Amino acid sequence: MAYPVKCSPHTKPRKAAPLAAAATLAAAALAFTGLPLAQAAPTLPPLPEQSGLNVQKRQVESLDRAPVAVLTDQGVTLGWRMLGLDPDSIGFHVIRDGVQLTVDPVRNSTTFVDPSGTANSKYVIRAVGNGAGLDQVVTEEFTPLAQNYLAIKLDKPADGVTPAGQAYTYTANDASVADLDGDGKYEIIQLWNPSNAKDNSQSGYTGNVYVDAYRMDGTKLWRIDLGRNIRAGAHYTQVLAYDFDGDGKAEVSLKTADGTTDAAGTVIGDPAADYRNSAGYVLSGPEFLTVFKGETGTIMDTVAYDPPRGSVAAWGDSYGNRVDRFLAGVAYLDGEHPSMMFSRGYYTRTVLVTYDLVGGKLVQRWKFDSDVAGAEYKGQGNHNLSVADVDQDGKDEFVFGSMTIDDNGTPLYNTKLGHGDAIHTSDLDPSRPGLETFAVHESMSQSGNRGATFRDAATGEVLWSIPAIKDTGRGAAGDIDPRYAGAEGWAVGGDASWNSPRGQLMSAKGELIAEKIPAANFLAWWDGDLLREIVDHDYDATTSVGVPTVSKWNWETEASDRLLTATGARTNNTTKGNPSLQADLLGDWREELAFPSSDSTELRIYTTTSPTEVRLRTLMHDPMYRTGVARENVAYNQPPHPNFFIGEGMETPAMPAVTYVGAGN
Repeated sequence: MAYPVKCSPHTKPRKAAPLAAAATLAAAALAFTGLPLAQAAPTLPPLPEQSGLNVQKRQVESLDRAPVAVLTDQGVTLGWRMLGLDPDSIGFHVIRDGVQLTVDPVRNSTTFVDPSGTANSKYVIRAVGNGAGLDQVVTEEFTPLAQNYLAIKLDKPADGVTPAGQAYTYTANDASVADLDGDGKYEIIQLWNPSNAKDNSQSGYTGNVYVDAYRMDGTKLWRIDLGRNIRAGAHYTQVLAYDFDGDGKAEVSLKTADGTTDAAGTVIGDPAADYRNSAGYVLSGPEFLTVFKGETGTIMDTVAYDPPRGSVAAWGDSYGNRVDRFLAGVAYLDGEHPSMMFSRGYYTRTVLVTYDLVGGKLVQRWKFDSDVAGAEYKGQGNHNLSVADVDQDGKDEFVFGSMTIDDNGTPLYNTKLGHGDAIHTSDLDPSRPGLETFAVHESMSQSGNRGATFRDAATGEVLWSIPAIKDTGRGAAGDIDPRYAGAEGWAVGGDASWNSPRGQLMSAKGELIAEKIPAANFLAWWDGDLLREIVDHDYDATTSVGVPTVSKWNWETEASDRLLTATGARTNNTTKGNPSLQADLLGDWREELAFPSSDSTELRIYTTTSPTEVRLRTLMHDPMYRTGVARENVAYNQPPHPNFFIGEGMETPAMPAVTYVGAGN
């Protein structure tokens, strides 16, 4: 498909020069789908060096190059990372079996197709022009995958039986990622949900929740058992994996209770305590926040969970639904060091509490409480949140649904649009200064019959909206149509079912593009161009199982063209069709999708084999994207976004203002 441009890109004064015009790639094939993919791929000009200004630098992981090779019909497709602090001058040579394949260094991408590569080929990547006058190998030796995914063997927990005599099994659910041991490689943090996991509105016992850690080679590092006093479900357990103390090794933090057992067998509180009532809810007993050592899964520190339940009914109902609505996130509240936030409530009272990890201890930074701030701040939270420096002061804010809390714990603004199910914050309209937020809304009385709004993320000013007459449960934002500048936003029709293909697809300027929409769950950069693809599933309502899919939105036919069907894998969270994890995990800047196999015996990390001539630094060294990955598993999962626009006509992002912690490579 050609890319006619309807709206010319605009330039923000704070950004670098716009991208060069698209360059045509040779036709390539996605070997694992059998679908030809012939399309234009833009080429980025050299990345600008960071200025010498005295700017705050955010701590990020010191990562390796995460090389990946996949055997395809065209030979072997390779990819590797360009790191956040790599100089613009860096180039790469590809060496196979001791022979250099590249005559000139690869400088316009971090991918390479070796048509003569075989399953037995052994590769290394060598960097040149790295600013130190060195010419050095920057990867370990690696060999091709036989398929388009890396399979990580999982240790599935044993089946169980509830006190009511009901049997249950386990499936691999949401996951996170962090460098737990400081070697520059990512480990997977995997959440196990029992088959009887419940939404807060549903009564019934659930099985225990487990959290595992695995190396990419399948080595199991540890397991944490949250115990009988933590109920299973999307709103109960939010896992934050991040290097909070800056020692180069990530910690894992989450809500715990009496009976939670760490990887060494140490039990928190009373191991015999059972606070479950006859409806399966846990509405009494102590609650804790615990930070675990990522390398060992052992307890570092435990504090009382703030705020406590108090009166269950004070949160909106007496049976235990709204009192246990938890969210969490990572934010750079001082502009340099990551802090953690855990919250309670968003339908009525809302409390956010932030912590720093200092000397192995959790130190509370500040607390926001709508009971103190004012009644107008009640009921404004979503089932998720965004974290971004919306006011451009170098410190992060919490875009907590319809209100935004400043880095110091005070309200920045309140739109009073009420609760919603999905939110996206990024530079969605590059013609405007700053960031924008696209969100869907549930209460028509609060939103004024607006099913979705597109607002200035710094002020809350609503720039345009999509009308509705009832709860709009799905919405997404990303550049999927190159005819319109910036990202498009779309939401399921406010009078339609949550999975309807009917709704409104809008340009960043609020122009109606179509009333047919793609799925509004997840988005990923997958093929060779700068547009984002649609991540969804083929869902079987009878079995409640979805087969993962990746599709390209066809703006000419107003339909989704299939690129990948991940047969043998499954999506998570029933109709939402989420991956366990989406992030820039392997190879170049494009994203990987992690799904459990249909029997949950392995986690499959799918990677693209489509060539590209786009070179970007790894998205994991963009702190906004990285913190987005950290909270991706929180409640109703949302895809991560960087703090700059990626799409047709984009401008070259500057080198990030970051500093590495840890040894890495």
